[in-house]
Amino acid sequence: MSARNRGTARERRGAVPSPILGPVIGALLLGVMLAACSSAAPPAATSRWEPDIQAFEAADQEHPPAPGGVLFVGSSSIRMWETLEEDFEGLPVLNRGFGGSQMSDVVEFADRIVLPYRPRAIVVYAGDNDLWEGDTPQQVLEDFQSFVRIVHAELPETPISYIAVKPSVARWSIVDRIRETNDLIRRFTETDPRLEFIDIYTPMLRSDGTPDPALFIEDGLHLNARGYDLWESIVEPVVRKMAGS
Repeated sequence: MSARNRGTARERRGAVPSPILGPVIGALLLGVMLAACSSAAPPAATSRWEPDIQAFEAADQEHPPAPGGVLFVGSSSIRMWETLEEDFEGLPVLNRGFGGSQMSDVVEFADRIVLPYRPRAIVVYAGDNDLWEGDTPQQVLEDFQSFVRIVHAELPETPISYIAVKPSVARWSIVDRIRETNDLIRRFTETDPRLEFIDIYTPMLRSDGTPDPALFIEDGLHLNARGYDLWESIVEPVVRKMAGS
């Protein structure tokens, strides 16, 4: 609390300290207020994703997911995967994608939309938006490493699969950063048997090395049904292996 606010509060109370007691009282009051401020909880962080996270939490209260499922988390490529249950038949899957999010957002909300589910396996797709908005490949790697640390601190046996950042028509201008990010994360996953890198990047390219437009909706960024069919054919065997199914 500032000195100006302390003076205003004193005036409201009508206190007029004597010339001798004034400094003593002032020092005591300052000590009490500083102690109160230091013990108070910091204000809650705000995020543009808070409504999405609260919606997940409300859905969880209404229909609590059973622990031990396979959690898919990340940005719009996860959120828009509407056939997850069909594609991973026999596995209890849970979609916690929130469109437009970055790897740093997945880290921020891990304690609310990852850890509470006690998943047997986690599949992550994030990094695409990070790079597009200016993050470096190293920053995406470090955010993913932070996510892994958070998960394994509480769920040390849970395997985590990272789906490679996809090559898209709309974001082909940053392909060099996409390739570097994928290479950094692939090499990181090779250091821990609980981690898996899922390469969907290479199969999404045509023979000339450019993204196949037939895999995307009109915006050239998000997958269409054919694109998700391709992802399912690559991701599904890995997830079943990681989930022990």
